[in-house]
Amino acid sequence: MGVDIETAKKISKISAVNFGSIFIEVLMFPVLKDTMKDHVKIIGLEHLTNYINSPERNGRGAIIATSHSDNWELMGGAFAQNGIPLVGVAKKQRSAGTDKFMNEYRTLIGMHITYRNGVREMYQLLDEGNFIGLIMDQDVGRKDGVVVKFFNRATDYVTGAAAMSRFKGVPIFPAFMHKNSDGTHTLEIQPPLFVEKTSDKRADIYKMTQHLATLTENHIRNYPKEWFWLHDRWKSMRTDFTPEEVAELNKKLGLVE
Repeated sequence: MGVDIETAKKISKISAVNFGSIFIEVLMFPVLKDTMKDHVKIIGLEHLTNYINSPERNGRGAIIATSHSDNWELMGGAFAQNGIPLVGVAKKQRSAGTDKFMNEYRTLIGMHITYRNGVREMYQLLDEGNFIGLIMDQDVGRKDGVVVKFFNRATDYVTGAAAMSRFKGVPIFPAFMHKNSDGTHTLEIQPPLFVEKTSDKRADIYKMTQHLATLTENHIRNYPKEWFWLHDRWKSMRTDFTPEEVAELNKKLGLVE
């Protein structure tokens, strides 16, 4: 992120402390579900409503691309209370009890939940007019990702949003949250992005994935203390690629001094 060690430690500490408030807000879903509009202010909602009311939509949904910033779990309720049918794509938890609890609370505020391996269901939900919420800041490994530039490092990045958008011809709406000084939140929805569809599928997906990675990085740089992702974001670059491959990728991305 381009900061010194002491600053990085402070950011990490505040991020960890912030998780406490995220957890409390999740527990408050039964109360917040009816007052979500007061708790989460949405900027750029017109981008979604314009698309919903456009003839080009043809009854299909779209993709919401976001990150683990601020309390991302609130997005489901914020969208639901504004008439946006959001489907959250979740990772199945190892603990059946935790998985059941999280999905019950997500459903409580208006979300539908599907799992990452339910790609066929996601396409069907898109055809039915639903908006698929995808969190983009994870390291999915060499097999399922593509290497892009992220925080000035070669980084394995999830391609789901770009691949689904290209295949179904639906837009991607980048959307990010940040916390306000009074404890409420602001959800900013950006204008729609469309994946170019040329004869080079791989290049089309790569180009959009890099763009989404850059948008995510920009948001995190603006609100570094609100990014909550404890896993090693660059693990696969060490475990799935050889040092020679990483060096070549760095060169390709212009990261070699």
